[in-house]
Amino acid sequence: MSVLLVTGGCGFIGGHFIRRILAAEPDVAVVNFDALTYAGNLANLTDVANHARYRFVKGNIADRDAVRDVFRLGVKHVVHFAAESHVDRSIQDSGPFVGTNVLGTQVLLDAAREFGVERFVQVSTDEVYGSLGPTGLFTETTPLAPSSPYSASKAAADLLALSYAHTFGLPVLVTRCSNNYGPYQFPEKLIPLFITNLMRDEPVPVYGDGGQVRDWIHARDHCTAVHRVWRDGRPGEVYNIGGRCEKTNLALTYTLLDLLGKPRTMIRHVKDRPGHDRRYAIDCTKIERDLKWRPETPFEQGLRETIDWYRANADWTAQVRSGAYREYYELQYGMKTK
Repeated sequence: MSVLLVTGGCGFIGGHFIRRILAAEPDVAVVNFDALTYAGNLANLTDVANHARYRFVKGNIADRDAVRDVFRLGVKHVVHFAAESHVDRSIQDSGPFVGTNVLGTQVLLDAAREFGVERFVQVSTDEVYGSLGPTGLFTETTPLAPSSPYSASKAAADLLALSYAHTFGLPVLVTRCSNNYGPYQFPEKLIPLFITNLMRDEPVPVYGDGGQVRDWIHARDHCTAVHRVWRDGRPGEVYNIGGRCEKTNLALTYTLLDLLGKPRTMIRHVKDRPGHDRRYAIDCTKIERDLKWRPETPFEQGLRETIDWYRANADWTAQVRSGAYREYYELQYGMKTK
């Protein structure tokens, strides 16, 4: 039985990935290593908590002793999702982003070397490339130009991981994905934030003019791509993952309002985020050509499914929107939430 370590498995994308592996890989045991910060939630994986090939271990990836203890469980493969991931929070305080995303990745890489890991997938973001103009696409050879503390910390982690491949021969692979959406996403990100606000008849905060462009992909398709990279990708390579689905934030907001039957008067334009990147767009030709992967979920279908999930899981939403979330929301947007 092969042992796969998934870091950050109680987070949004990590949880989807763990479900996929348990369903698709009968000879793989999964160890989920998660610190259970505000965005990590054991309730995201209640359906697999008692699975014979699943084990949860609480711990911080920056804790060298805790990480080495986990690797002693026989880990030979790592898919590294654990990260502080919200740009707005990195602008408020970059310290946790450097500590987790950079130092934590270094600790994992050192342990991977020590214990002879066979594959190490560094899961990253298209934000490391910076901002595009009205045309063009990010490719794997686009120079890195991160413009927020979050994206800078992820770029540093990517480069560190690739340096271990070059210097030590560690079998590292890097994935860089566009904006994800789907069930279990913490409601600080645009789609779940707007869905949950509108379900409560609360207004939605749109940064600036709402003209920022993002490429959207369902988390299920992202995880299929990461799975393919883990199994079939070439060590030392970077693979871009995208949905080929560009939307302005304002157009996406209109779609959500229409799907939820709410008027456009629910929009509140708020002061734009400092240094807000204007456009991201991914060229995922490489993974499509080399690994025969394609995104499969049509955007509006995935969006409807996501809305249905939040409607059916009001208790989950109420739990994660409590306490500190309300304080953060008011600080970030200058608006109150219920």
